[in-house]
Order: sequence, then C-alpha cells, then structure tokens
Amino acid sequence: MQIDELLKIMVDKKASDLHLKVSCVPALRIDGALLRLEQLPVLDLKDIESVLQQVTTAEQRMTFMVDHELDFAYAVPGLARFRVNILQQRGTMGFVFRLVPFRISSIDELGLPQILKELVLKPRGLILVTGPTGSGKSTTLAAMVDYLNKNAARSVITIEDPIEFLHHDEKCIIVQRDLGDDTKSFAAALTHSLRHDPNVIVVGEMRDLDTISTAIRAAETGHLVLSTLHTTDAAQTVDRIIDVFPPGQQQQIRLQVSQAIEAVLSQALLPLAVGKGRIAAFEIMIANAAVRNLIRDERTFELHNVMQLCSTEGMRTLDEALANLVKEKKITLEQALIKSSNQQQLKGYLGLGLTHSLS
Repeated sequence: MQIDELLKIMVDKKASDLHLKVSCVPALRIDGALLRLEQLPVLDLKDIESVLQQVTTAEQRMTFMVDHELDFAYAVPGLARFRVNILQQRGTMGFVFRLVPFRISSIDELGLPQILKELVLKPRGLILVTGPTGSGKSTTLAAMVDYLNKNAARSVITIEDPIEFLHHDEKCIIVQRDLGDDTKSFAAALTHSLRHDPNVIVVGEMRDLDTISTAIRAAETGHLVLSTLHTTDAAQTVDRIIDVFPPGQQQQIRLQVSQAIEAVLSQALLPLAVGKGRIAAFEIMIANAAVRNLIRDERTFELHNVMQLCSTEGMRTLDEALANLVKEKKITLEQALIKSSNQQQLKGYLGLGLTHSLS
C-alpha cells in the first residue's frame, strides 16, 4: 500500500481525516461524517506495518515501540501536510491523518469574526481559542498568526505537537518548535521561550498545570499568549484553568487570570444547510471590567449575562451566534439545537415556542 496515493484521495475528496486500521477498509471524515471507502480492500497487518515504514523515521518507530502512541507531521510535496497520530490497539496499530493545507487561509477567507484582527494585535495578555476536537481551533490560530505576520513587526514563537501550519517570515520573525524534536515539554519550551525575546507566544494546547501557570505568567509579564483548550464555552474555560490548581492556590490564580485574560473564543463547526462544507459559530468573550470582576469574584456563571449585555463591544454567546446562522439560512435549526448549550434560550432568540423539538 502506498500511503501517498490514499492521501491524494483524501485531499481530492476534501476530507479532514483519514482513518486506517487492521480488518477495516480506509475511512475518510468529510464534513464531520465518516465515509468508508468500500471500493478499497480491507487492510491487514502487513498493510499497516508498511504505512508505518513509509511515514516514520527509525527514531520515531523506536519512540512508538516504547510509548505505544506517537504524534508527528508528515508532508507530501506538492499535495499537503498532515498531522499524524498512531496508537496501539489490540496488539496492532491505528492511524489517523489530519489534513493541514500548505496554504494558510486568512481570517476573511474563513469567515472568522473580524474582532480576531484587533485581538491578535494586542500588545499583551492571554487569548484562548476553545472547542471540541476537530472544531478548527488550529486553523483559527494559524489565521490569526498569519494576519499578525502581514500587519505587524513582532517576534513570534510557536510551540506545537506537532507543527501543523508552516509560517514564513513576512513582517514578523516566527520561530516554530516541535514537541519531541525541538523541545521535551510545553512547559519547558514556554520557560525558555521567555528568554528568546518574544512578543507573541503560541502554545498549541494548555494541557497541564505547569504549562497553564507559565502561560499566565508570560501574559502577565508583557507577552501576548495564544493557546487552545478543549472546552465548549467561556465560563467552562475559566473554571477549567482555575480547577487545574490546588485549592490553596485557586484564589490567587483567579486574580491572575482576571488580570491576564483578554478574550476567550469558543467555536463549533456545523454542516451547511445547503451544499457541502461546514461553517463555524463563535462565542466571543472580551475581558472588560465586568468580566474581570466576575472571574475574580468566583461568579463565572454570570459571564453569559455580561456577553449578552455587551454585544456592542463585540461579545456574543454561542446561542446568539447559532441563532444568527439559522436566520441567515446557513445552518438548519436541528443542527443548531444539537450544538446549543441552552436550547430554550436559542429558541427564544428565534422566536420559537418552548415546545419546538428536533422532531
């Protein structure tokens, strides 16, 4: 099996992911749905081992033998880059290839909120892009860095696992570090990055206490820090950060987060109502005085109320964003209800009775 041929099929069909597993045919994820390529033969152990040999180095294979899991980047010249995850399952291997285009789409091309342009030009603070796996967080971050690169002269360091989008210096000087090849951990890379004269630090994911703590400190000391979390809304994001710390430290961390945070952008991808493709819905929380007070006073449950009241500042809840997309006929009501965090509120925005359901 030639993996590059399968990856070309993936790109041609505009799939986001390719799944390979013993005793199954290859499968693609297209617009969020899995499609089995039934015209292709079922994969056996020999096929999977061949793929491993084609896409990894001897050092990567040794790492996989020890850890039974591996993340890395793989490129097909002239086609695309791919983020690859391999894991051991039932004594064999499972692969997922995630498409990462060579070309970075702009904020405008992706239809992202215009306020992202203003946010990424801020001199300091913490900006978080959140959402479930596969919601486009990395694509949004890449578009923001690309806008910065075209519009401001800054020193930028990215720490990723693995490096996905490749940035080429325009107005910015951009250093990209790969977890594993270039550094041993997010937290260690963050600490050393602070000595490399950065204006902006991009952390692929805030995974643990050390990384979160260092990121907050970096934002407090005059750097702009961009990162992601697997949370679904602004209130949950703040609580997740606080809850990582021991109880005795949480009040101090609340104070630090309230001072460092600049924005939380929570996104969800939904299928278009007409045609193929997906569109992003964004919840946007901007850290004004009211937001900072609520975070400091342990009243994160009131953040949604502030977002509703401060729409003129660019804020909106996810349900407001979903309602707008339904009104514009870009997504269906049924899909909006599935993604909604408060279905009754969503129906209220749309002027529907509370009895309306998915049926």
